[in-house]
Amino acid sequence: METLTAVKTLYTHLICSKERDIYQKDRLQTFSEAGKPLLAQYDLEAGLERKILRDRPFDMWRYRELLPLESDLHKISLGEGGTPLIPLPETGKRWRVQQLRLKDEALNPTGSFKARGLAMAISKARELGAKVCAIPTAGNAGGAMSAYCAKAGLEAHVFMPRLTPAVFRRECEYFGAEVTVVDGTIGDCARKMRANWSPGWFDISTLKEPFRLEGKKTMGYEIAEQLDWECPDVIVYPTGGGTGLIGIWKAFEEMEQLGWIGSPRPRMVAVQAAVCAPIVHAFNRGMDVAPPVERPGETIANGLRVPAAFGDELILDILYRSRGTALTVTDAEILDALAEAASREGVMLSPEGAAVWAATGKLAATGWIRPDDSVVMINTGSWYKYAEQC
Repeated sequence: METLTAVKTLYTHLICSKERDIYQKDRLQTFSEAGKPLLAQYDLEAGLERKILRDRPFDMWRYRELLPLESDLHKISLGEGGTPLIPLPETGKRWRVQQLRLKDEALNPTGSFKARGLAMAISKARELGAKVCAIPTAGNAGGAMSAYCAKAGLEAHVFMPRLTPAVFRRECEYFGAEVTVVDGTIGDCARKMRANWSPGWFDISTLKEPFRLEGKKTMGYEIAEQLDWECPDVIVYPTGGGTGLIGIWKAFEEMEQLGWIGSPRPRMVAVQAAVCAPIVHAFNRGMDVAPPVERPGETIANGLRVPAAFGDELILDILYRSRGTALTVTDAEILDALAEAASREGVMLSPEGAAVWAATGKLAATGWIRPDDSVVMINTGSWYKYAEQC
C-alpha cells in the first residue's frame, strides 16, 4: 500500500482570480491586492495518472498531489471526505429523471461538508505558522474550524449570528473556541470580527484565504471517480458563499488537464433561499457581480442567509459558462422536501440540502432537467443539528 507521507504535492503558486497576478505560496495569504479570491495552482503538465489512487483510502487526502499541503507533518485530519453518492431511483421515477443521485456530505466529521474546507485551511494555516484563527459563520463552518483548531493546537475565535441554533454555539464551545454572538447576518459577524481584531489572528472567512476552496474541490474529484470518471449532466448546489460550487468546477478543470476526464461539463445550478438570493437576482439580470441583499429575511436554511458572496463573480461566471441556472426556494418548500426525502428515501437532509431537493424537483417539473440527464444533488450537512428548528 502506498505511503502518503512520501507523496509530493504539485502545488506551485497562487494567482488572483481576477488579475491573474502571482502570489507567493510560502507565507500566509488572504485575498489579492485587487480584493479578489486567490486560487491555488498546480504543475498539471508534470502528469499524474489515475492509477495512483488504486490502493489509497477513500477520503479527501487520496488526491494528495492536488492539495497544497507541503508536508504531511502538518496534516490535520478527522477522516473527512469519501462520502457516498446515493442512487435515488424511486424519486427519479416520480420526477422522470432516470439517473438521480445524492452526494451526502452529512457523513463528514462535524456533520457537514465544511469539514473538507476547514481540514485543508487549518492544516495549511498551521504549516505557514498561524497560531490563532478567526471566522464569521452561519454555523457549520464555525464548528468545523473549532474542531480542526482543537486538533491542531490553535486558538479559535468564532463570530456567529444570534439566530443560529444553539447546538452550533455549544459545539464550538466544546471544541474550546471563543464564541461571540452577533445580532444580524454573517455579514454583521464579519464586521464584528474586524472590529474585535487582534494582532496575530488569521482570517478563515469564505474565500478570504485560498485553501478552504482546495478542500471543498475534492467533492468534484469524488463525484467524477464515483461516476467512473464521467461528469454528471447537472449538479445542484446550495449556494451561500459558494465555495463548494467554485471548488467542484475547479476540480473538473484540473482533471481535464490531467487527462482524467473528458471535456463535457455539468450544468451547474445555484440554489438560494427566497428571502436572501443575491446570486439568483444577479443571474436573472445577466449581471457579472451580485449586489448585496440589504435586508435579508429569516430562513431555516442558515447557510443560505449570506447577503453578499465574496466569490460572486466566480459563481456567476461558472453558471454562465456551464449553461446552468439559479433559482430560489421558500422555507415551506424546504420543509416539504425534508419530509419527502425522509419518508420516501430514508435520508435526513439539512435545510440547505432540502433546498436543493426542492429546487431539483422544480427543475425536473419544468423540463429544465431532462429525463435522460444524470443529476447529482449535494446535501451539505446533517439534519440533526437543526432538529429543534425543523
